[in-house]
Amino acid sequence: MECKKALEEAGGDFTKALEVIKAKGLAKMEKRAGRETGAGQIFAYIHGGRIGALVDVRAETDFVVRSEPFQKLAQEIAMQIAAANPENTEALLKQPYIRDEKKTVQDLVSDVSAQTGENIRVSGFSRLEV
Repeated sequence: MECKKALEEAGGDFTKALEVIKAKGLAKMEKRAGRETGAGQIFAYIHGGRIGALVDVRAETDFVVRSEPFQKLAQEIAMQIAAANPENTEALLKQPYIRDEKKTVQDLVSDVSAQTGENIRVSGFSRLEV
């Protein structure tokens, strides 16, 4: 029903309808921003045996933490940390995403948050290089 409403609102333009859906998802996400993210998991990425990254990514429920979009997001963030060596979590979220420089890492987190319907945050990370 949401897709139909978005298409009607966009006058049948599929691209505009996607923008409407994304905007609605981001508005819902802003409402969830204050919720506690008690469930989480630590993800690791090792590049060529010389660079390693650990990242702690959290969501509201275990159900979302075990979901495929969340798992993929966390792996991508670990890879981002290994590749771009951010100073801290705030800097990480502002970095251009390594696979699509038009997006930031925060945009990636926001997209998955809108998709899963839960608040997601990067709690911390560590990077090692030989």
